[in-house]
Amino acid sequence: MTTPDTDGANASTPPPAVTPALLRGWPLAGDADSKDSRGAVLVVGGARSTPGAAMLAGLAALRVGAGRLTLAVGASVAVAVAVAAPECAAIALPETADGLLDGTGVAVLDAELERAATVLVGPGLDGAEETLAMLTALIPRLGPDTSVVLDAFALGVLAELPGHLRDTLRGRLVLTPNTGEAARLLGVEPDSDALEDLRGAAARIAARHGAVVSLRGEIAAPDGSAWQASTGTGGLATSGSGDVLAGAVAGVLAGGAGPDQAACWGTHLHGAAGDRLAAHIGHRGYLARELLDELPLVLTELSA
Repeated sequence: MTTPDTDGANASTPPPAVTPALLRGWPLAGDADSKDSRGAVLVVGGARSTPGAAMLAGLAALRVGAGRLTLAVGASVAVAVAVAAPECAAIALPETADGLLDGTGVAVLDAELERAATVLVGPGLDGAEETLAMLTALIPRLGPDTSVVLDAFALGVLAELPGHLRDTLRGRLVLTPNTGEAARLLGVEPDSDALEDLRGAAARIAARHGAVVSLRGEIAAPDGSAWQASTGTGGLATSGSGDVLAGAVAGVLAGGAGPDQAACWGTHLHGAAGDRLAAHIGHRGYLARELLDELPLVLTELSA
């Protein structure tokens, strides 16, 4: 299915809303007959103090249809992660003395990198220098057709990567920044006037990094295309919610969607899951892990 027409390059015209009607006219691939054909996702994250972030992201990818999940997490938490999320394979990565992941030993991921349709880096990583070292070690090992999602600390250090590594990601990259991470991607202060126009900020990040960007409901592609989410409320501003968003995007990507389609679908699914929880729990106080159970229900509604 071709990408829906947009007028995102025209700043005076609001971009089209990502509605159920738009998504039904831009459908995802049909059912696959094996978990491998549904797509494999590798999540690289989960430092010692934050393994739950990688778990939330990975389970979100499964909930939106990915067929296979591997979580590459710190060695000290890998067994616990494997027990808590029996649907995944867990690979132990070497840690620093502080429990951070710095790219040491990433060769252990080569078999998974060869299999993965999508690699998500960032959920549960900590330490700017360590995350930069992780990306520097990992990116050269990616296959040329592997799609990539960056979130959390991996977003914060993207601009510091050597240019040749950033260039290898252009055209197959999705970014899911919050406003603070958007500021780093643009090289401005978090309170900069440049962030008052989120639509414009998303478009500038997309153009600068050759990536599709989902920034608080504003979605922008490098070619100037743009969309605006029609779902989601302030209740999504809760710990772990961004990990679910990144995982949903990664799961849709793994199923064969392009970066723009995956960003639109993933953002809508994340927001609509929050809307469902707001209706029967409340606009505030639901948990990010509760979003996971709502994702397949939203998918079913969209296929009706």
